Amino acid sequence: MRAMVLCAGYGTRLAELTRDVPKPMLPVNGRPMLELILLNLVHHGFRRIAINLHFMPEVIRAHFGNGAPWGAELVYSHEPELLGTAGGVRQMAEFLAAEGDFLVQYGDVVTDQDLSALREVHRQHQALATLLLHQRPNSNSVVSLDAEQRIVGFLERPSDAERAGVASPWVNSGVCICAPEVLDLIPAEGACDLPRDVFVKHVSGGRLFGLPLTGQRVAVDSPRRLDLLRDLAASGRLRIASPGMA
Repeated sequence: MRAMVLCAGYGTRLAELTRDVPKPMLPVNGRPMLELILLNLVHHGFRRIAINLHFMPEVIRAHFGNGAPWGAELVYSHEPELLGTAGGVRQMAEFLAAEGDFLVQYGDVVTDQDLSALREVHRQHQALATLLLHQRPNSNSVVSLDAEQRIVGFLERPSDAERAGVASPWVNSGVCICAPEVLDLIPAEGACDLPRDVFVKHVSGGRLFGLPLTGQRVAVDSPRRLDLLRDLAASGRLRIASPGMA
């Protein structure tokens, strides 16, 4: 199964920290954040990985090259204009679908989650997409699950009126496995978003599933969250795989 890490954003919420460096290259105890993402992917069998680029693309290319030192085979997709999470996937459709189902991970989400468990849930349900979920009250993304872990409700950036009466604590974690047919559901042109423009619109089909997070996960969307990631990595609470680790 192939994978894609979405790294084309500017990281504006981190202000000065990302003025001169792409967000995925922010250092975490001597390693770029993206390195931790790639190591976990490779550890769980995802070796052929696409990375989309926009801001300072040469920095990421120069550091990771073809990915061999990390046990990966990397390909890059440059976006002169930002395409959004779904548009970036659309641009790499042929690569991603070459082995069937594929994984997508946001480039500012670091986790040591067992991704083989996500893959197994996806396979068991023959899902359209299987999303990693975590609990976070008052998030701008709200996911409701039934007893079989089927997603029965999905609100992306809901208004107060839309959120009223929805008690679910589950939210999208920024890691998912998709069936190739997801590619046919992405708008054909322009920038578009995977949760808002694809997943939310296909909840009623009954083929979206969720897997609750069992590992550590940090979305680096503020300096405070970057400090948290560094602390988790330094203390060993975030398990960091090594190249070639079984």
